Amino acid sequence: RSTLHNKAPDAGNRVIARRTGPVQNEISSRFWGLIMLYRDGFRPNVGIVLLNARNQVFWGKRLRTHSWQFPQGGINHGESPEQAMLRELHEEVGLLPEHVQIVARTRDWLRYEVPDHYIRRDARGHYKGQKQIWFLLKLIGRDSDLNLRATDHPEFDAWRWNDYWVPLEVVIEFKRGVYERALTELSRYLPRAATHHNRYLRSGMRGVLRDDALPPDSVHG
Repeated sequence: RSTLHNKAPDAGNRVIARRTGPVQNEISSRFWGLIMLYRDGFRPNVGIVLLNARNQVFWGKRLRTHSWQFPQGGINHGESPEQAMLRELHEEVGLLPEHVQIVARTRDWLRYEVPDHYIRRDARGHYKGQKQIWFLLKLIGRDSDLNLRATDHPEFDAWRWNDYWVPLEVVIEFKRGVYERALTELSRYLPRAATHHNRYLRSGMRGVLRDDALPPDSVHG
């Protein structure tokens, strides 16, 4: 997948789109190289919160880094948010539509701005950040259906099931606000038993689990 911002140091550098300049269309978006931008400078994007039967969430470790995050990715021209979500679900974690049930999605776009020093120089002044629709999914398949090598450009090299209220301390700083807003909005659709464990978001993220504190079978490579 292409990007208009350079990955943060703890997130690696992956694919960068070839710049061909913005091309206006008749609706509300433009193209910068291979990337679709809205006129406000935000790249349309989807985020995915994937639940298991215990209301734990898929938590992926970015390739060759110590940073953890939810699956996410850009919406291509002509795709709906749901179509983009299903494509990203397969590309990043190897799941197919029959493996999941869509529980809910955020009502509106949630935005985050990317700091200038993470944005490629030729995109500055055009690209501001991401605007995201977040989906809450329930896994109805098996853990063994997940496959981090479903494509030749993997996003993650390990994963684990984590409590719903994930430790934002290990998420790159400029995404933390969107994570909190998405999890808070989607939490109303969780079974009641899972909704009180929000100490990671509300109390300075005390109690964050380190990788080396996890039992060996709790992290999947």
